[in-house]
Amino acid sequence: MGTHVIKMPDIGEGIAEVELSQWHVKVGDMVVEDQVLADVMTDKAMVDIPSPVHGKVIALGGQPGEVMAVGSVLISIEVEGAGNVKESAAPAAAVKEAPAAAPKAEPVVESKPAPVAPRPAAVCQGPMVAREADERPLASPAVRKHALDLGIQLRLVRGSGPAGRVLHEDLDAYLAQGQSNASSVSSAYAQRNDEEQIPVIGMRRKIAQRMQDATQRAAHFSYVEEIDVTAVEELRAHLNEKHGATRGKLTLLPFLVRAMVVALRDFPQINARYDDEAQVITRLGAVHVGIATQADIGLMVPVVRHAEARSLWDSAAEIARLATAARNGKASRDELSGSSITLTSLGALGGIVSTPVLNLPEVAIVGVNKIVERPMVIKGQIVVRKMMNLSSSFDHRVVDGMDAALFIQAIRGLLEQPATLFME
Repeated sequence: MGTHVIKMPDIGEGIAEVELSQWHVKVGDMVVEDQVLADVMTDKAMVDIPSPVHGKVIALGGQPGEVMAVGSVLISIEVEGAGNVKESAAPAAAVKEAPAAAPKAEPVVESKPAPVAPRPAAVCQGPMVAREADERPLASPAVRKHALDLGIQLRLVRGSGPAGRVLHEDLDAYLAQGQSNASSVSSAYAQRNDEEQIPVIGMRRKIAQRMQDATQRAAHFSYVEEIDVTAVEELRAHLNEKHGATRGKLTLLPFLVRAMVVALRDFPQINARYDDEAQVITRLGAVHVGIATQADIGLMVPVVRHAEARSLWDSAAEIARLATAARNGKASRDELSGSSITLTSLGALGGIVSTPVLNLPEVAIVGVNKIVERPMVIKGQIVVRKMMNLSSSFDHRVVDGMDAALFIQAIRGLLEQPATLFME
């Protein structure tokens, strides 16, 4: 038998270190070629680390949340044959062996599902499984909440997902086979004294760092404008009815992107990046619109590049493609960087007003609130109109309040008279 040592790979673009986000294996596990061993986190994206060999895990090189240098030892696997290290190089000297009773501190953010070959120990023998009392099974926040609502002790449920992850289907199977008992069901009015410590690592750590950095470095101010979107919604419905079957359905977002592109022609100082260390503002001719997207692992901002050169349907298709890639954890580093202005929307949950945080080094972010029908007075008559607020934030170091207000009002005018979106 020999030892195969896997080192932290060079992910590219000059990255010298990455954060170990999550292990999918533990010491003693048997792994197969191409099985995902761990997730690591760069500045922008989560990356899977697969196994190049078959064998048994004998040592782990770090704990979740640890920042590791490229080239450092990630994991050691016992393999048939000589392996890739000399016999004199003992694995324990090269890596940190995980102690048998080490507490399992896993992030609650859900990593990207990966096609992982099942290990013999993971063959399902039914929905119930015995775990140690302090062992915390892999599960997403949504699954944990669902189990809590059902009164199910998650450690008793066998997971059928990658690396034994507990899925919603596993909870359903547990209930269907009658494994739940009175001891695992708590009254809705019973006192609770349980606590849960959640390590801030992986994507959640990156989001926290970026949000804190943005609020500390930029001089935020917000501006809210009310927009009558009745006409643009009628146009959208007409285009979908006429061309939806052949060109795809349009949401409101492509119209907002188009309005931003047209309005920015008169406000180039808003389509900009500010390097506050070099004290340089870079105004861009290209409009690269970041689309804030909520994924299971956290908030991501894929970028619609050269929005100024895209039609409504081209923008719609690219927004849909990027959103799907981000939610599935498949967006590349290039697709998650390089934006010049960001558009954020909570859809139907958009509320009345929001105060979005800038996506540095950008100097503007446009926030979309929900559409509601309200009575409005138009030419002395009370009529029902579809109204929506834009809640936008700007960096006051670069953008003056007057310019911000005029920019949003320009977007308002374009959306309220949607024919002007296409006039040159």
